[in-house]
Amino acid sequence: MTAQQPRPIRFVVIHKPGPKWQYGVDFREQESVNEHVQHYLKFHQQGKLQLGGPFLVPDLGGMMVTTKDVTLEEIESFAADDPAVKSGLLIFEVRPWMTAMEQE
Repeated sequence: MTAQQPRPIRFVVIHKPGPKWQYGVDFREQESVNEHVQHYLKFHQQGKLQLGGPFLVPDLGGMMVTTKDVTLEEIESFAADDPAVKSGLLIFEVRPWMTAMEQE
């Protein structure tokens, strides 16, 4: 029996509408959404964000997937510092995700 290699763990940030979200208004027109995008663009430019974007169902929110080298503490702090979270437009949840199937 061979030992299994440890699977990479990434963190998924799930965003949902917060108390300031205007239901029925396109996500691109929501107040603070541009600042939210710029915030995560910085993380992407640092090489720490693998994927990110909105769900295409109106008023559902979106998600971000970190790279393998991001710690839980780092992404929780970064997500909490998001201008759209601070303004109440979005709320977030961070979930650990084991990538059981991955192509290199």
